[in-house]
Amino acid sequence: MIIAAKRYLKILMTTTIVSTAFFHTAQAADALKMELQATKIIKKADGKARYVVASHAQKGETVQYRATYTNTISQPISNVAVTLPIPANMTFTGEAQPKSAQATIDGKNYADIPLIRKVDGKAVRVPLTEYKALRWNIKWLPANKLADVSLNTIIN
Repeated sequence: MIIAAKRYLKILMTTTIVSTAFFHTAQAADALKMELQATKIIKKADGKARYVVASHAQKGETVQYRATYTNTISQPISNVAVTLPIPANMTFTGEAQPKSAQATIDGKNYADIPLIRKVDGKAVRVPLTEYKALRWNIKWLPANKLADVSLNTIIN
């Protein structure tokens, strides 16, 4: 289950980064390299987290997806939007890094977390089960440097 989700994310991330990166002189495909890791989060007795490769994970376990973007050119890149989808068999926990992430429930419209909607004239939080993807805007990525984004999910 995790391996299929990891492959899905890698293909989707490559497509997303190519289509959403905007900057002055370089093409996104030439400028950014993305590496994706899926790790299972195990809480130790002292409350601290331990991260292990998520080659096998079970229902109810927490998996963190971390994407590392490396600027591979000799110029800085600005205003790069990167997206991590939330696999269909997982639920976002509400934990993301950096915290500046935006979320979507329809794959098109993004807003700051937590997502809010009006129900009977009242503002209510959108359930995390409805989140489909998170997006971050990397304002500035110097030449040959990297940026990490991550989100935590629970296997349904």
